Amino acid sequence: MPRFQLAQINIARAIAPLDDPRMAEFVARLDAVNALAEASPGFVWRLKDESGNATSLQVFDDPLVIVNMSVWESIEALEGYVYRSLHTQVLRARRQWFELPSSAHLALWWVPAGHVPAIAEGKARLAHIDRHGPTPEAFTFRTRFPAEAESARCSEA
Repeated sequence: MPRFQLAQINIARAIAPLDDPRMAEFVARLDAVNALAEASPGFVWRLKDESGNATSLQVFDDPLVIVNMSVWESIEALEGYVYRSLHTQVLRARRQWFELPSSAHLALWWVPAGHVPAIAEGKARLAHIDRHGPTPEAFTFRTRFPAEAESARCSEA
């Protein structure tokens, strides 16, 4: 078993509350997209509430900001789900439902295998990218760091 797995958090500010008709198509796709994530190769865990998604969890002061967090076996597994599955259709249409982000909206980071990240951990990784840009502590698909970088970072601490 690998020593590290990939955690991710992404946030988005909706153009309206989720029960608004402008958000209906997004809400209608949630169950299918979430089921696809869980069935995807390399999926480990995702944040969800009793309803099976995380949209009712208010993580930020702004109630229009929704959060998604998950853990994957590798960056390649997450990338396959995000960019080469049904999820891609939702991703392409995101401007219908969400505002352009004004700060970091995605953070990736390596966690010890079996670790389930807390929401506060994800928020801290987003804040890290806002302050420092991508580093081994928090990075993006565009600027990646291998798990070995986290291993080295942990041994220095």
